[in-house]
Parts: sequence; C-alpha cells; structure tokens
Amino acid sequence: MKTTALTDLHISLGAKMVPFAGYNMPVQYAGVNAEHDTVRNAVGVFDVSHMGEFILKGEHALDLIQKVTSNDASRLVDGKIQYSCLPNGKNGIVDDLLVYRIDEKTYMLVVNASNIQKDWDWIAQFNEWDVEMKDISDRTSLLAVQGPHAAAALQSLTDIDLKSMEYYSFKKGTFAGINNVVVSATGYTGAGGFEIYADNAHARAVWDAVFAAGEPYGIKPIGLAARDTLRLEMGFCLYGNDIDDTTSPLEAGLGWITKLTKQFIGSDLLREQKQQGVTRKLVGFEMLERGIPRHDYPLVDEQGTVIGKVTSGTQSPSLKKAIGMGYVSIAYAKEGSEIYVLIRDQKVRARVVKMPF
Repeated sequence: MKTTALTDLHISLGAKMVPFAGYNMPVQYAGVNAEHDTVRNAVGVFDVSHMGEFILKGEHALDLIQKVTSNDASRLVDGKIQYSCLPNGKNGIVDDLLVYRIDEKTYMLVVNASNIQKDWDWIAQFNEWDVEMKDISDRTSLLAVQGPHAAAALQSLTDIDLKSMEYYSFKKGTFAGINNVVVSATGYTGAGGFEIYADNAHARAVWDAVFAAGEPYGIKPIGLAARDTLRLEMGFCLYGNDIDDTTSPLEAGLGWITKLTKQFIGSDLLREQKQQGVTRKLVGFEMLERGIPRHDYPLVDEQGTVIGKVTSGTQSPSLKKAIGMGYVSIAYAKEGSEIYVLIRDQKVRARVVKMPF
C-alpha cells in the first residue's frame, strides 16, 4: 500500500486506518458524526494527498484538454478552476476531475486517486500535439481545510486574502512561510473552505501550522468516512459509486458540465442521447421508514419490480435521517415519486427529493 507524507502522523493521532485507492488512509479519528459536525459548524482538515495531479503544458495544452474533457475549458482565465469529466466515447465516464488554468499554456488536472494511471493513459493516447505532460501526484500533498471558519482559521498563515477568494478560484503564494503553495477555494463538503497543495517535503510543516492557527476555532483532523457523509448530503457524485464507465454525464445530472456546443470524445453520442432522452436518471431520495440504503441495493416499485439501484447511502448526521442516491427508470425520477429500497428482501419506502439534501 502507498502512504502519504502524513500517514505516520495519522497513526500517531489514533486514526483508524483503512486501504483506500491503494493508499493507507485515515477513515476516522473521533468518530464519523463528531467529525461531520465539526466540518459543518467549525473547521476540519482532511489529508487528501492520495488525489492525482497532472501538469499539461505547451502551445496546445488547451486543445488536448478540450478534446478529452466535457466542459468548455476555453472559458477559463488564469486562476480559475472548472469541474469537468473525461467521457469514454461510449456514453460513460473515465473519471471526473478539476481543471486549473495556471496560465494560457499551463494547466493542472486533479483526478481521483483510484484512477491516476487510468486517466494518465487515457489522456496520453489523445495527445496528438505532443503537449508536455507531467504527473506530479507522488510528490504533491493536498490538505482540504473545510468548514465555515476555514478562512478565519487560515488567514494568519498567508497574505492571500482568503475571504475575498471566489469559489472555484485559486492563488499561488506564500503559505505558512513556504513559497509556491497553491491555495484553492474548492472542496468536496459543501461547507466552504480551501484546498492546499504543497510539496511533500513541506506537508508536515503545513499541517502543524494549520492546526496551530486553527486551534482557537476548534480545528480537528477529519477522516474519509465523514468526507463521504458530507459529500452525500450535498448530492456530489463519487466516482466508482454514482458515476463510472457505464453511466453517462446526462444520466448523472452532469449536463451542466457537458458542453455539447463543442467537439470532444464521445460528444456525438451524447448529443444523440440528449436528443432521444435518457431512460434512467440519478436521483436523491430519503427513507420514509427505518432502514439504511447501501451501495447496490435494488430499488423497486410497489409491485417489487426492479426500477434501479442504490449508488450511495447513509444515515445523514445533519438531517438525522437515512438518505441515498441511485439510478431509477425515468418514470420514477420526478421529485415526490415514491420508491422502495430492497433491504434484506424487505421493501422499505422512500421518496425522491431534490438535491442537495
């Protein structure tokens, strides 16, 4: 198993460690509910250094990005970020990712940990322009500092004005006395905050500085389990659960990052799918009876006929009720539709609701 620059620290802090995407990662410290509440109400720190980072550089860097991603990266300006996906040309998704425009000829792509090699190989095969590609994943540490007090907790560590940073923008500067750190107004929790990219050599110094500065704000380390409950409450897709090589961005509610006004891999097929209409759709639902929906549980109608399946589910710490996401036949995708989750052969009532939960 791979480790991050902070793995030994997590172990010393008493984190429960689990294998995740080939890495030894902290799943929880004090407990999922307590960590979830810390992020929603104060500020918490995730080590997400397992994520992948690629640098694409050269005259035709944008051409390559435009070809392999669904969103329109030509709209980016320096210091802006875009959520996008890599369509697989068969109405499926290779991965979802973030595209950072550093300058006109330099971009950073941030990809999911489990897909680093897969994404690299996929993008490289379409690199007809010989764009310079560099995989900096193994030397880059990434901390996500999330929660309503994140800006206040971090401001003393940098001269970047954090409060004025727009969502999905980034700045490169000095952070905790270290040069060339990328501070990004992004995150996967819906609670606001920042993601900090630094060289592995500086990871511990950044972590220590963040915790010292954040102490008056009740800052705590947070594991991957709370990251999952937080993102699910927001209705954010998780690759491998809610989206994968068999799900189209249109089915997944990601039409907003699928710009069919441009040509990209699989765009003709997606145009066709949009014209014909999707036959299933990713929806959010809340349980009306006791029971926790789990990944791959069948979704059925009143007669017990399978109409789809659960992709993500949990007991929501904020809402104190069980929630889930899943694909259902289009007839059941409307808000308010009653559906059933098959839990141990029992039909358990649920209702389709609008996301975020």
